[in-house]
Amino acid sequence: MSTFRDNLLEGKTAFVAGGTSGINLGIAKRFAELGARVAVAGRDPDKAQRAAAEIGKGAIGLSGDVRDYDAIRGVMETVAAKLGPMDIVISGAAGNFLAPVLGMSANAFRTVVDIDLNGTFNVFRGCHDLLRTPDASLIAITAGQAVNASALQAHACAAKAGINQLIRVLALEWGPDVRVNGISPGPIADTEGMKRLAPDDASREAHYARIAMKRWGRIEEVAESAVFLCSPAASYITGTILDCDGGSQVGDASRIDLARGMA
Repeated sequence: MSTFRDNLLEGKTAFVAGGTSGINLGIAKRFAELGARVAVAGRDPDKAQRAAAEIGKGAIGLSGDVRDYDAIRGVMETVAAKLGPMDIVISGAAGNFLAPVLGMSANAFRTVVDIDLNGTFNVFRGCHDLLRTPDASLIAITAGQAVNASALQAHACAAKAGINQLIRVLALEWGPDVRVNGISPGPIADTEGMKRLAPDDASREAHYARIAMKRWGRIEEVAESAVFLCSPAASYITGTILDCDGGSQVGDASRIDLARGMA
């Protein structure tokens, strides 16, 4: 059961870049449930249309690559023309895979940085004059790799660290009319990211052991965090990264289990 009142986002327009699957689709669905006019975008036009149909409630699906500024700017111009000035913008497009630096090409590194970091810049820079201000809310989906070095994740660590600093700079430059925040999900069940990062039982058990809450998160929990950040309850919050991760950033909880076993 949600803690948010019905129709909390009624009259607002929300755009979700990367909103055709996973966490971002879950956020888009929740916004629509709470009364927002919703548009999602992804590279695959058919997938975008299917996502819009899944969201329902008049949602629209558009195709555009966040790596291409002109393309994603055109998408957002279409959203503003069809649904009105945007009140909420989510930048969530991302790419990731496991690879050591010496097993990663320069192009592979650049691709992840281009989707994650440059894509976030393109979405936020491109939407600025299409926002309804004051009280517009921008949210970037980042990750724990932004602050915790992780082997086989040089590309993601670099990209997400850049996103976190971009959030802070934009909060400084665009306040008070636009609030800019981030959500850093931990391991979230039923997402493509976790299928890639924890593909087998052993890797999944290792993730469980490290998390203080001893479970993976749910897409719905990240969506509720997004609702909070763009709601009046967060009206004095900007430049903040909200960890929705079951305590993953606190430390390695598996050491507690080891200590108990030694007691």
